[in-house]
Amino acid sequence: MNKYDRMLFILNLLRSRKNMNADKLAEECGVTERSIYRDIISLSEMNIPIYYDNGYKLASDNFLPPLNFSIEEYQLLKTALESNPLIKTDKYQQVYKSLLAKIENCLSENVQKEKRYSPQMTRIEIKDSIESDDSVQYYEQIEKAISSQKTIKLKYSSIKSGESTREVDPYFIIFRGSAFYFVGYCHLKKEYRTFRMNRIIDVEISDKDFIKSGDISAESYFEGSWSVFSGEPVDVVVLFKDDAAKVVLSSVHHQNEKKEQLENGFLKYSITTKGLEEIQQWLLGFGEQVEVVTPQELKDSMGEIGLYLTQKYNSSSR
Repeated sequence: MNKYDRMLFILNLLRSRKNMNADKLAEECGVTERSIYRDIISLSEMNIPIYYDNGYKLASDNFLPPLNFSIEEYQLLKTALESNPLIKTDKYQQVYKSLLAKIENCLSENVQKEKRYSPQMTRIEIKDSIESDDSVQYYEQIEKAISSQKTIKLKYSSIKSGESTREVDPYFIIFRGSAFYFVGYCHLKKEYRTFRMNRIIDVEISDKDFIKSGDISAESYFEGSWSVFSGEPVDVVVLFKDDAAKVVLSSVHHQNEKKEQLENGFLKYSITTKGLEEIQQWLLGFGEQVEVVTPQELKDSMGEIGLYLTQKYNSSSR
């Protein structure tokens, strides 16, 4: 962006965020700190009241005009809002409508005209697991518990261990794959656990306060996982052939994956992932066009599944 666009961007950052120092502003603007200092001086020379107190701040933003979106900014923001699975819930559907109305109120007359004649070219549809009013109700309760740092009493139905009641310190809610989950410290298991929202039977916010550990975040917790499940890091190497090789080569399936095309036409796929269950489910979808090289545990598991299916369908066809 040019200097004047950048200065307007800085003003909007200062209006919407707290404790923005030169380093953070430079990162947001994609320039050096020296450029930010020059921009701050230029803004001050324009009689815009900026002062520094644990970060740059505006003494008043009454002089700033309302945000005006370009047609591209409006369309991108609208697409992002429409693709959010939360807007299917009663609570956030109303929030979405209110937010969209405010955004459209900020559009200039020219953009309003462009909007009438500009077709929506991009649409994103995300499969989600919000299936009942109870799921939404629990979502809101867990949000409150996270913001107030209150322990919850959770009645939960696990696929592997069945129903249980436990106390959990909830840390954050996240959408991964096609479902909403929340991560928290489980007092029953004495470790951090991932809970799927639509498997919650009941939630009660207790009077117990908890202090969040600074060692866990949404970014770090799932790092290295294939999707949601966790476990010990495992090195996985597989070979793909024919159509499977083309499919895997054509897109990114994990940020840490490595692909190598071999002379025999096979595609060598390598990755270090936490746990094997989810990557095994992915590999099974390629049928006979995938071969596990390592680890042995995954080779054995895939072999057992193949043997079971062979026996099942061979016997049923007799």
